[in-house]
Amino acid sequence: MLNIRMLYYICGVFFSAMLLFSCHSAKQEEQHDEGIQTGDLLFVGLPLDFHLTDSTSMDNAITSATGREGEINYIHVAILERDEQDSLWVIDATLKHGVDRHPFRVYLTDFTLNDGSYPVMAVMRLKDNTNASTYVDNAKTFVGRGYDMYFSSDNTEQYCSELVRNSYITSTGEYLFSEYPMNFKSEDGTFPPYWIELFGLLDEPIPQGEMGTNPNVMSQESCLMKVGTISMDGGKVMVR
Repeated sequence: MLNIRMLYYICGVFFSAMLLFSCHSAKQEEQHDEGIQTGDLLFVGLPLDFHLTDSTSMDNAITSATGREGEINYIHVAILERDEQDSLWVIDATLKHGVDRHPFRVYLTDFTLNDGSYPVMAVMRLKDNTNASTYVDNAKTFVGRGYDMYFSSDNTEQYCSELVRNSYITSTGEYLFSEYPMNFKSEDGTFPPYWIELFGLLDEPIPQGEMGTNPNVMSQESCLMKVGTISMDGGKVMVR
C-alpha cells in the first residue's frame, strides 16, 4: 500500500485531519548523478492499476481521469535544481508545504512506499535547455504561496503542474507548456467519489472542462525529452 504521507504530494488535495500516515526515514545522505541538471522536471508515476485500500482516494481519482490503459500514470511533477555546492533541491506545489523548495532527500522520504520502494520517478528535460536556470528562478518567486485547492488560474495559489507552467515562461511572456480542458471524469463519464466529496467540502462545482494542466499531459509536451528514470544505488541517486 502507498504511504499515505505521499498523498500530500499527489496533484490533488485532502485535509490532513482525515489522514493517518506512517513515516520512513532517509538514513543516508544522497549523492547525485551528473546527468541531473537544473531545470529538469521530475514526474512521479504509478501504474494505472495501482490501488489504495480506499477506493475514494485521490490517486485513484486522478488515474481514472487522466490515466492511459497499460501505461504509467504521472500524478505529480516537480522542478529540480542543483546549486553551486552540487546539492539537489526540489521546488514543487503540495498541500503539506504549499509552494516550497526543499532538499531532494526530503522529497524522497515523502515518496517512500510502505515496502521501502519508490514509485516511478522520470526525469525529463527541455530540448532547448538554454534558459533553464531562469525558469528555476521564476519558480522560486512562487515559494511561500499556498496550494491551489480549486485548480483555478484565477488565484495566486498554485497546484503542481500549474507551478511548472507559470515558471517555464519566456522573457516575452510565452508559455512553454500548454493548457487543456481539465477532465475529472472516469471513462464511464461519472465523477469519482473523491472529487465529488472534495469539491462538496469546498462548496465549489467540479471544474470540469475548465482550462488547466496535469502532469500526464505535460509529460507528453513536444518541448521535453526523457532523460531517464531515477533509481537508488545505496545512497546515490542514479538516472538510468
